[in-house]
Amino acid sequence: MFSGIIADVGRIANAVDRDGGLRLTIDTHTLGLADVALGDSIAVNGACLTVVAIDGDAFTVDVSRETLDCTVGLDATNAPVNLEKALRLSDRLGGHLVSGHVDGVGEVVAFDDLGESWKLLIRAPQALAKFIAIKGSITLNGVSLTINQVQDNEFALNLIPHTLQMTNLKNLTAGSAVNLEVDMIARYVERMMSAAVA
Repeated sequence: MFSGIIADVGRIANAVDRDGGLRLTIDTHTLGLADVALGDSIAVNGACLTVVAIDGDAFTVDVSRETLDCTVGLDATNAPVNLEKALRLSDRLGGHLVSGHVDGVGEVVAFDDLGESWKLLIRAPQALAKFIAIKGSITLNGVSLTINQVQDNEFALNLIPHTLQMTNLKNLTAGSAVNLEVDMIARYVERMMSAAVA
């Protein structure tokens, strides 16, 4: 479980094919791996991955073909990736509850500088539109954000300078692909409502 508050922007230093999946080595800057053990989870661009090796300021994870098929940005060497260690029960929940299970890939429609903030317009897969609500939460590349506007399957977010400084969202342009995770509460509500109707 994660909060969507990014601790570091790392870099995919190496990607090696493993029977259709990949073994990634990720360099970190300030994540701090002293308290990370083999088998621990780290969210990489919003995808929960298991640490299989640690070497100094780098860690290694295996990414299955299934994960690669439903995410973007985990197969590009030298790509910057948002990193967050799994929550501890004593941690503050500064974002929202995030599972690290990417629901789909969205597309940046526009990214406009408003002066004091940036407006980011995203087109989500149509199947996710029902989970996206004004003032609700969504995760983009692992970053917890609040939705400000919704129209059909497009939604807008406002990003403050701190968010851009601390994440890889600053690299987005129109046409960029982003990993999306909808709010887990919305998923459970939709499931309960569909079961009640059936």
